[in-house]
Amino acid sequence: MKKTVVIVEDDSRLRGQLIKTLELAQDITCLGAYASAEAALPEILNKQPDVVLMDIKLPGMTGIECVLEIKKTFPQMQVIMVTNYEESERIFHALKAGASGYIIKSDSPDQLPGAIRDVFKGGSPMSSSIARKVVHHFHLIGVSPKEAENLSPREREVIELLAQGFIYKEISEKLDIGVTTVRTLITEFNRYGFPFASRTKSAKPSRSKSPRSCRVICGTN
Repeated sequence: MKKTVVIVEDDSRLRGQLIKTLELAQDITCLGAYASAEAALPEILNKQPDVVLMDIKLPGMTGIECVLEIKKTFPQMQVIMVTNYEESERIFHALKAGASGYIIKSDSPDQLPGAIRDVFKGGSPMSSSIARKVVHHFHLIGVSPKEAENLSPREREVIELLAQGFIYKEISEKLDIGVTTVRTLITEFNRYGFPFASRTKSAKPSRSKSPRSCRVICGTN
């Protein structure tokens, strides 16, 4: 069964590029592409796609405001933000509103189908630079005593390796656990409110303290 997607993007050139990219994916169908949240919202609520690709800065209603409206009616609908903005405030506002992923427009469009498949399976695809900001924020705020009780020593080890930039396969090898187990642990983190990037490809992200790569690291095992 094909995964259904709606695009909300005010840049006509990029909107057309996103449509063409999705047309090449045999397991994904684009149900519509819209230039504003006002035009998209009633169609999204009517068509009920599996995934919405949402720009943040839109004319009129913002992408974050649109996510909030979507989640009021369909809290389980998956939304991936596709934007130029990397500011921490925008990232966390989008995630707090209910977005499941956050991808930078400068990333290769070819990575997009993998991000859609990943969020469909319960993952949180993000550009590598965004994922690092999320993990860094997690380290800064720490966890409450209640949250700490929920995290096992193994889960903390996985968080630390994610923060260092390791992908799923590398984490599984270092901890001597299966890749499927790593994916399950990441899904559990999402339930606690800690969204992390899906990192399953063999290509390694930069592990420097100030990475500039915005490449999406996502996909299937």
